[in-house]
This record gives sequence, structure tokens and C-alpha cells, in this order.
Amino acid sequence: MNKLKDYSDQDLIELLRQQHMAAFGEIYNRYWHKLYSAAYKRIQSRETAEEFVQDIFTSLWVNREIVHIKSLSVYLFTAVKYKVINHFQHEAIRKQYLSRQLQTMSITDNSTEELVMVNDLHASVEQHISRLSPKCQEVFKLSRHENLTMKQIAAQLGISEKTVEHQLGKALRVLKMNLKQLTIIITSAIGLV
Repeated sequence: MNKLKDYSDQDLIELLRQQHMAAFGEIYNRYWHKLYSAAYKRIQSRETAEEFVQDIFTSLWVNREIVHIKSLSVYLFTAVKYKVINHFQHEAIRKQYLSRQLQTMSITDNSTEELVMVNDLHASVEQHISRLSPKCQEVFKLSRHENLTMKQIAAQLGISEKTVEHQLGKALRVLKMNLKQLTIIITSAIGLV
């Protein structure tokens, strides 16, 4: 296995395509810290940087037979770049959503009519959540009510992060589709539109 340290990246890629675990291990050892440093430098979160690097290596192994890599270092660092970009896009969307929620809460006063509408919206959300599959409900509640990350949810439920992502996306699509009309009615009624 020590001989693999002398192999070029291209040689390791060829061995990787042949399901050579030691070649994968050498790639991992060769690039893990560099990729982690690149991710951490941009996002300043150890946990998230580790998660990104783990996702990249998992994807590399899973797609080893179909991915065409000309330069391993370019491929891996580009993967980090896109992970970081996606992370910031999701954070921006989340912050925008929270900002809108805070604005909505500060604009409304506690009149009975508005309180009833907010309660109706909450009841409608809960009703739509209850129609989801049990696993989807559980993932959604852990994400939105307990503020767990996808990695934490996956670990707690013993499922893959991809499954968590899929279930959460499914729940949000269902809620968005079903609550869009109700939200328009409520925001019109309280004068936000």
C-alpha cells in the first residue's frame, strides 16, 4: 500500500475505477486536509467543512465508474467550490425567509381577526404535515421544529443524508403547493400584498 504514495493522480483514478479501495484511501489521505482547509476558509464552520469533504469523497466513490476526471485536484477543488456556493445560496434563502417572517410578525398587531388567521395558517400547516408519510413527517419536524442539520437527522434516524434531503424536499414541495393559496389570502387580508 505504501507504493501507492508514489502513484500519480491519474494512476490512482484508474485504480479507483476498478474499485481499488487502497487507491481510494490514498486519494483520501492525499486530499482530505487540503479540501477541508479550502472549505473551512470559506465558511468558517468545522462541522460543515467536514460534511462537505465527506460528501465529496462519498460521491467520488459512488460515481467512480462513471465520472470522467482529467485532473483529480481540479475535480475535487471544484466540488468544494460548488458545495460552498450551494451552502451560501441555501443560507441566503433561509435568512430571507426568516426576515420575511419577522416583518410579517412586526407588521401585524394582535387584533382578533389576525390572530385567527395566523392560527388558521398554523392549523393548515399542521394538517398538511400530518398527511405526509411518517418518515417524511419525522424528517420535517426534526429539521424545522428541532433545527437539526441534515447530517444530524440522518445520524439520528439511521438513514442517508440523501434520503433526508429527498424527504425534506418532498415535504417542502407539498407544503408550498398546498399553502400558497392560503398565504395569499391571509397576506391580502392583513394588507401585506
